[in-house]
Amino acid sequence: MTKSIERIIPQPLAPGMVGDGFRVYNYIPGGENPASAVSQPRISPFLLLDYNAEIDFAPSNRVRGVGVHPHKGFETVTIAYKGSVAHNDSAGNSGVIHPGDVQWMTAGAGILHKEYHEENYSKKGGPFEMVQLWVNLPKKDKLTKPHYQAITADQVTKLTLDNNQGQVNVIAGTVNGTTGPALTYTPVIVANLNLNPGAEFATTTPAGYNTALLVIKGSAEVNGQSAPNHSFVLFKNEGEEIEIKTSGSATLLLLSGEPINEPIAAYGPFVMNTKEELIESIHEAQSGKFGRLA
Repeated sequence: MTKSIERIIPQPLAPGMVGDGFRVYNYIPGGENPASAVSQPRISPFLLLDYNAEIDFAPSNRVRGVGVHPHKGFETVTIAYKGSVAHNDSAGNSGVIHPGDVQWMTAGAGILHKEYHEENYSKKGGPFEMVQLWVNLPKKDKLTKPHYQAITADQVTKLTLDNNQGQVNVIAGTVNGTTGPALTYTPVIVANLNLNPGAEFATTTPAGYNTALLVIKGSAEVNGQSAPNHSFVLFKNEGEEIEIKTSGSATLLLLSGEPINEPIAAYGPFVMNTKEELIESIHEAQSGKFGRLA
């Protein structure tokens, strides 16, 4: 049975800045326009989707980015399309996310973190395009020790489509029998569909999963409806089959996950289950329990 489309949300009217290095359009929860907002319970386990659509940054000796900030109770997933991002945290971890790479950070019990344009990229400038996704953790795992999965472009699992129709890069979960490298706490599918002109790609996700597509590049026909560039396709929780057709080249980010049917208490970079846990998390960050980071 075809998976019905609930609505196709156009690109938000205006981007916002996260720090001074990330110019993003927010699709989840999309609070800029209440009519197009997608609530966190509706799209669980996904909490946030910021898309830094392609933009050219001028060369600079000043490193742009986001300063020190805490995270607790969820995971951040950074997917790099163009440009390079460096990061480090209060546990002594650091690294660089290059085009095609994915950083899957489990904040768990709490960590301080900062992200910024990698130094060589900053000096050269050029195109920059990223997605950051927040994925909720179930209550039983919210206090897990913080850790990373640094997934390089060559580690992302590739599914080559027949008849030169394109390639699917599977980051997490399974798409058409191909499973991605990311380990997740609840069932989640995250994959880039890189489709060539004239492609006809079909896949399925469970009817009960919350499922969406973000059109990163180009346009597509999704289950018979037109999905323009940078639109967000939200599916109903009925049916399993998704069929995508393209006239030109297109890249779509597929997101699907089993809902976490637990209360959400969220404030900024803290996502817990109760107000009391939220207050405790804020006090922990303020008191230095998450460590120190300059």
